[in-house]
Amino acid sequence: MTENTQQQNPAPTTELPTQYAPAEVEGALYERWVDRGYFTADANSEKEPYTIVIPPPNVTGALHLGHAFQVTLMDALTRRKRMQGYETLWLPGMDHAGIATQNKVEQQLAEEGKSRQDLGREAFTDRVWQWKDEYGGRILGQLRRLGAGLDWSRERFTMDEGLSKAVQTIFKNLYDDGLIYRAERIINWCPRCLTAISDIEVDYQDDDGELVSLKYGEGDETVVVATTRVETMLGDTAVAVHPDDERYAHLIGRRIKLPLTDRTIPVVADTHVDPEFGTGAVKVTPAHDPNDFAIGQRHGLESMTIMDERGVITVHGPFQGLDRFEARSAIVAALREQGRVVAEKRPYVHSVGHCSRCKTTVEPRLSLQWWVKVDTLAQAAGDAVRDGRVALHPKDMEKRYFDWVDNLNDWCISRQLWWGHRIPVWYGPNGEVVCVGPDDPIPGTEAEGWTQDEDVLDTWFSSGLWPFSTLGWPEKTPDLEKFYSTDVLVTGHDIIFFWVVRMMMFGLYAMEDQVPFKTVALTGLVRDEFGKKMSKSNPNAVDPLDWMDAYGSDAVRFTLATGANPGADVPIGEDWVKASRNFANKIWNATRFALMNGATVEGPLPAPEAMTATDRWILSRLNKTVAEVDAFYDDFQFAKLSDALYHFAWDEVFDWYVELSKTTFFEGGEQAKVSGRVLGEVLDVTLRLLHPIVPFVTETLWTTLTGGETLVIAEWPKDSGFRDAAAESEIETLQQVITEVRRFRADQGLQPGQRVPARLDLGGTALAPHEAAIRQLLRLQPEGDAFSATATLPVAGAQVALDLSGTIDVAAERKRLAKDLAAAEKEKAQATGKLGNEAFLAKAPDAVVDKIRGRLAKADEDIARIQQQLERLPQA
Repeated sequence: MTENTQQQNPAPTTELPTQYAPAEVEGALYERWVDRGYFTADANSEKEPYTIVIPPPNVTGALHLGHAFQVTLMDALTRRKRMQGYETLWLPGMDHAGIATQNKVEQQLAEEGKSRQDLGREAFTDRVWQWKDEYGGRILGQLRRLGAGLDWSRERFTMDEGLSKAVQTIFKNLYDDGLIYRAERIINWCPRCLTAISDIEVDYQDDDGELVSLKYGEGDETVVVATTRVETMLGDTAVAVHPDDERYAHLIGRRIKLPLTDRTIPVVADTHVDPEFGTGAVKVTPAHDPNDFAIGQRHGLESMTIMDERGVITVHGPFQGLDRFEARSAIVAALREQGRVVAEKRPYVHSVGHCSRCKTTVEPRLSLQWWVKVDTLAQAAGDAVRDGRVALHPKDMEKRYFDWVDNLNDWCISRQLWWGHRIPVWYGPNGEVVCVGPDDPIPGTEAEGWTQDEDVLDTWFSSGLWPFSTLGWPEKTPDLEKFYSTDVLVTGHDIIFFWVVRMMMFGLYAMEDQVPFKTVALTGLVRDEFGKKMSKSNPNAVDPLDWMDAYGSDAVRFTLATGANPGADVPIGEDWVKASRNFANKIWNATRFALMNGATVEGPLPAPEAMTATDRWILSRLNKTVAEVDAFYDDFQFAKLSDALYHFAWDEVFDWYVELSKTTFFEGGEQAKVSGRVLGEVLDVTLRLLHPIVPFVTETLWTTLTGGETLVIAEWPKDSGFRDAAAESEIETLQQVITEVRRFRADQGLQPGQRVPARLDLGGTALAPHEAAIRQLLRLQPEGDAFSATATLPVAGAQVALDLSGTIDVAAERKRLAKDLAAAEKEKAQATGKLGNEAFLAKAPDAVVDKIRGRLAKADEDIARIQQQLERLPQA
């Protein structure tokens, strides 16, 4: 009763091993998918395209749970679209990871007692390529292990020949359009990596520092300023106050003495200063602080660089040659000796930026760098979301996006590295500056006095081109024409500012207002089961390969999908992976049972009137599930669709339908054949629905059940519209009866397999045809001549009379229940007493009060349950 076009093979089988062994299935199955070209997209196809480009992992990287999480979601999306008949391209690749990769090779050289300077630039770059070929790209093999259906024939690397041409082309275009320029600005500088780094490469953490208040000037020209970086006072070129601050009105425009130097500096009025913060006066060091640099620009202040690229003081005097932190202590001591220190606070906890690669404290530094002028580019990136051409999901992420893109500063794109895309600008002997495109000749030789810029481009520059450069741009390739714009970008909300915005800017610029993607599906971060961030430095870090070895790739994928609520962080623990492994085993065992009992996909489905109510119920529920899953996919609700599939498969198919149909299968005959065909249909569709999330176990079972070639290109199920409200109502009533009697049996302490005489009165309900199933599932034997009802359960219009005489010790059971009732009443009294104590309520934290209220509610539930059990017991 669903619309399916089976990929039929004339020889389905009923043979399955008794247990599912992922390790024996996954590797060979994945290679078969790849070898048969199922993941290879055809640019000449007439099918509607569907495109995702993978966020390129670093060439230095190894698979972690964050990768596995996003890859699982992208794989699910593309597998479903492929099954729906789209020409689906999921494009793989890697990022050259400038700083990280250069650090790896420099570490190798250090072990050999060498440095990159010993090799020289060209030889060092060759060495990095050798490292990349030997060690890089390990993560791509790990993605295969996870089952990622990537088109490996189109694998790209951000420094391959085609992407290098794209980088040089867009640099030249931006330069010619006046959108790339060179200027001195404040940047994040790593004194260890010796390069500028982007904002995303700065990790902020609370450090124990110091806050020192200093007295500048003399007599009535004294000003007190506070700083956490005392060493920067050597580069102060002003003190700033608010123009309306009457305390300093007499000083504005005057010059005051800068301690430890022979310089005087002006007092300037600037609205940036908050008169309510501290003393209302701030020291201004334009070369070493971004806010101070802005003040300096407004007031024409000198910018004095006081330390070199390694953080060593360069100002002539007693502190020259000291490391910045050594200088800090020495300068405080010297100021204290002169009586210039007004106050000192230690420890002073404040946020400090650290290089994400080497953990060195980042130094704001004035430096001559290359920049992208972003105003018009950022405006276009914001407008594309405002006018609906690009949708952010979840929608509440739009505010964060606009807050960033509408206030974006010019982007520093140069890095002082040797590994990366070298800036295509040449300098001539007479001050010439020439930007060279990929097809342009070099303007001159080194012998003629021409030199190329030493810097390379920020890694984010090349990855910002990823959606279109990977498809062949700047050439007009069939891939670019067919697969651009891409459909969905799946990425973490933590890089929405640093990567998503840059792809938007470059895509709209290079592709003439064509958006790089139509939807951005933002995910959260993977955390441990207690919600804590996973880190290599913490014992909670997990290697997903270990879990795949232990439980199979499907179990890891399903666990990640079940936690994937849009934009929300994903907690995960090993017990949850075990539960997903159990789900895979449940699918396996239920399908194996079905195959041994006549489940088949051969022939058309029988007419509804030939089916049992149970058959019609499961087909009705199946179609509702198809519709529900489709809606969840379209809304990127992976957690909800996984939950819907889990409960439909486990609860409704494998538990209720299979159990309710056992009587039919055991009796045999035509009705068993009808139910066998229904069960085959239900399994066929259920396996198709589950396949994008758990591809390995479903592929193995589906090909066995149907004899089909593969699920990868099988047709995605469609809701046929079949519904049977009467059958659904009938089976829901049946479930109520079975559930209530099972609960009663458990309450009475009966063993699950213990048989009990019973009389069923099903008159006035539609349950008469189900009496055999009810008796089988509830272990109820027919009433005998000596039957005497000791308990009668009215449920959903039916009555179930049970004879428990001889099955339980009534007196002992009453004694046990009385003891439990007394304990519950004591708990209720204690909780009621605390909640009635006004003094306690006034002092207790809300969480404690809520916990006690919960205990009271639980006690009330226990009392009601135990009293009902006592009432149902036969009289002694």
